[in-house]
Amino acid sequence: MTIAEVSRKYGLTADTLRYYEKAGLIPAVHRTASGLRDYTEEDCRWVEFIKCMRSAGLPVEVLAEYVTLTQQGDSTREARRQILVEQRAQLEQRLSTMEETLQRLNKKIESYDCWAPSMEGEGNH
Repeated sequence: MTIAEVSRKYGLTADTLRYYEKAGLIPAVHRTASGLRDYTEEDCRWVEFIKCMRSAGLPVEVLAEYVTLTQQGDSTREARRQILVEQRAQLEQRLSTMEETLQRLNKKIESYDCWAPSMEGEGNH
């Protein structure tokens, strides 16, 4: 697949795809004889994985380390697993914080839904 096709398929700009490759978030993409990127199914699986992980807030540096370890082979399986376990714990904490924030917003919105004009100025933060 060309970079334009991959860009459309995953909703990422060509610049983002180039950045992912340059930053080490995806392994070097295969190239045609003329030097154009030619994404294989494996390359696309990496793009999909990194897009998912970035949308969940995983840091570029962590993902680059994960990719590097993957390229080093089976001897790094435990290190890769540990990265994923640590990132899951951090994501769970962020989700918990977001859930608390959502509940607070819902209560605040409910207070506006029940608001009466005579209460103006009272506890409006």
